[in-house]
Amino acid sequence: MSQLLELALGVMTALGGFVDIGELVFAMGAGARFGYALLWVVVVGTVGIALFGEMSGRIAAVLKKPAFEIVRERFGFARGLGILIASNLVNLLTCAAEIGGMAVILQLLFGSDYRLMLLAAAGLLLVTVFVLPFRWIERLFGLLGLTLLVYAVAAVQLRPNWNDVARGLVPHLPGQESPGLAVYAYYASGLLSSILMPYEIYFYSSGGIEDKWTPKDLTVNKVTAGVGFAFGGLLTMALIVVGAILFLPQGIDPQRLSSSVFGATVPLGRIGFVLALAGIFFAVGGAAVETALAAAYNITQFFGWPWGKAKKPREVPIFTVCWMAAIVLGTAVAVSGINPVDVVEYSVIFAVVVLPLTYFPILQLAGDKGRMGKHVNSRIIHGLGWIYFGLICVVAVAAVPLLIVTRMGQNQ
Repeated sequence: MSQLLELALGVMTALGGFVDIGELVFAMGAGARFGYALLWVVVVGTVGIALFGEMSGRIAAVLKKPAFEIVRERFGFARGLGILIASNLVNLLTCAAEIGGMAVILQLLFGSDYRLMLLAAAGLLLVTVFVLPFRWIERLFGLLGLTLLVYAVAAVQLRPNWNDVARGLVPHLPGQESPGLAVYAYYASGLLSSILMPYEIYFYSSGGIEDKWTPKDLTVNKVTAGVGFAFGGLLTMALIVVGAILFLPQGIDPQRLSSSVFGATVPLGRIGFVLALAGIFFAVGGAAVETALAAAYNITQFFGWPWGKAKKPREVPIFTVCWMAAIVLGTAVAVSGINPVDVVEYSVIFAVVVLPLTYFPILQLAGDKGRMGKHVNSRIIHGLGWIYFGLICVVAVAAVPLLIVTRMGQNQ
């Protein structure tokens, strides 16, 4: 019975924590710009994050090795340090965007000054992470983030043409009436990167160790990574459908987070508005926590310092200072007045540049029979892993030039 409860909670937590401000921005924007034409990217990205997550969780359960211990082991100190710095800069930008998203929701609720709401959001995060144990942090934000399922209901209520939706699941070029091919490629790379954000893996693999996973928990790992992320992918598709039906016909580009709330309000009224506010708040709040903890995990794991949210702060002082500093610095970036949507676009695009550098050592170790024994990658998983590594390398090379050429997707 306890195993079934663990499976259920794992799936729900993965689902509730899957969608963050990156998916909200790129999924809704993809629907508003290209209709259903980018749904196939969600399928590709969801399989990729499930694959990546399962491998990292399996390594954590079998070898008790988190992501950045593996990075240092495989790349050495000097190159590993460069990857650490780059990864944590992305974490900081992402954390800033998520805190900014929380402040936007608080402002919609209370109508107060945006910067005051930023401070309120940061204070709430600091207190919550300091007080709650790791497992309850996962469950609080993951389970309350499930209210984002309101977008799945909204997508159905808007009565899309399901034949057109099905055609969007097949890769194809945009129609002549759509923005140019470069913009299409920019949104495809951004949407893929928003699903494959590296902080999810840093947090996931460390979380497996925090939860004291052993090889007996590999079923929990597989179901959480597979079913949980799959349902999260369906929710991302729902966001695209909502964007395609509500915004595309009006020629509206939803560049504000408040536009996402509007997407659930139109078909469902006040209840949609309330649930969308709650879902976005807890989803982006959970992502802010994950990025802050991921930054602390990365630093302490890389240098071999004691770490773990399950330990008392005085036992892991550097780890505690690091996650607190990530929230404070993220808030400082957000207080500068930068639009959180702009921040998240930069963080998502630069994240995919860093992604191959953390994906590669995990793929190598998961396929190392000498280290993993009978828990080594199967031939199918290992083959898929290398295909995805090639794909993310291509996207990593193209992402920044596309950002520049399209002016963050604004070129017509």
